[in-house]
Amino acid sequence: MLTRPDMLPTAPTPCRLRPSYRPRGQLPFAFSLVRWLCEALSLGLVLPSSTLPADDWPQWRGPHRDGVWREDGIVDRFETSQLAPRWRVPIGPGYSGPTVADGRVFVTDRVREPKQIERVHCFDAASGAHLWTHAYDCTYMGVGYEAGPRASVSIDQGMAYSLGAMGHLVALEAESGRVVWQHDLNREYRIRMPIWGIAASPLVEGGLVIVQIGGEGACLVAFDQHTGEERWRALDDEASYSAPIVIQQAGQRVLVCWTGDNVAGLDPATGRVYWKHPFQPTRMVIAIATPVVDRNRLFVTSFYDGSLMLRLADDRPAVDLLWRRLGPDEQHTDALHSIISTPLLLGEHVYGVDSYGELRCLDAQTGDRIWESLEATPRARWSNIHMVRNGDNIWMFNERGELIIARLSPQGYHEISRAKLIEPTREQLNQRGGVCWAHPAYASRHVFVRNDQELRCVSLEAR
Repeated sequence: MLTRPDMLPTAPTPCRLRPSYRPRGQLPFAFSLVRWLCEALSLGLVLPSSTLPADDWPQWRGPHRDGVWREDGIVDRFETSQLAPRWRVPIGPGYSGPTVADGRVFVTDRVREPKQIERVHCFDAASGAHLWTHAYDCTYMGVGYEAGPRASVSIDQGMAYSLGAMGHLVALEAESGRVVWQHDLNREYRIRMPIWGIAASPLVEGGLVIVQIGGEGACLVAFDQHTGEERWRALDDEASYSAPIVIQQAGQRVLVCWTGDNVAGLDPATGRVYWKHPFQPTRMVIAIATPVVDRNRLFVTSFYDGSLMLRLADDRPAVDLLWRRLGPDEQHTDALHSIISTPLLLGEHVYGVDSYGELRCLDAQTGDRIWESLEATPRARWSNIHMVRNGDNIWMFNERGELIIARLSPQGYHEISRAKLIEPTREQLNQRGGVCWAHPAYASRHVFVRNDQELRCVSLEAR
């Protein structure tokens, strides 16, 4: 039985308070910091072990949308085979991963009875106490895999931006849940609805909220962050499920989006297209993994359509093809045929999960396979691992609900430690005893993870 949030003890959120800087002529900063720490400790506001800087996880795949967890002071191995939650609260089903910002955790879910609604929840990150819920009517029509919303909530400047599976975009005050503005994008933009609904998490960039929706002449749409007014629309491509990112190329900010037809680079401020490289599906749009970039290489991978590696020009926003690899079918793959998992592009190597759970290392220059392992997740169609890099370690959350600390190198897969984090559930996939397909959030030396029944917070802080 889950503990009620109002019965949970309130625990401190690591390093949420910050010492204020005093101008010259007042107390020196170091003295102010010491005094602040003493006062905070006496009031029980911070823990002695929590004085290292702590990070949030305010959007899909972390602060920079790159799958890198930059905190230190975390465990290097697990002491037990089952990780005990600091708190746990009941939620409904959904594919969306939680996000964490300013001491709050955000997650979405779906309820079918007495009517179909999508919900955006906000919980206290320290205690799990329920802060607010925003719910709206949402009947799924023509959408397969109906467990719930797909896109993670994006948090920026005290606002929470949620995008539902049928295209409901809602901007909420993060503290109160008050609706600031909203759009029914399916009605307004005549979305050519993807078979699995709208899935790409909103991207906040330069005062804009950018979404991939696949509308007519509006595959990508940008809205004013504060007013919700449309600022630009671009491309007539089909929508994919892949979240857009922003990179630096030739001294410019470039919005990179993998649509149902192309990998495209745009000016995030205006929507002007800098470059496009075709990557049309052979059978159906199944572009899910986020594009990954390292130095002058950009990599994408698809379940049916294999891998594409592009070279980013140094002198202007442009790309050219480095290589493309495609196997004959989903069980006889070449390079990497990923489904849900976003790979890692680390220097001269790609590490990713293939169509049936095979963890692979590729030569980034050619796509040639260097090694393959089935140790990290059991072999199954669409078997998944979400990978996050922290220093030299790779934190891997597999679909069996296990959290793994590992090292990946051209020499092979080296597992350091593994523990159960949460149980698989059947709403997301009613096969093999259920799955855990939602990406965890890593913030304040904790991991926040959900299945179709609950949201958990587990401490990963080194003692």
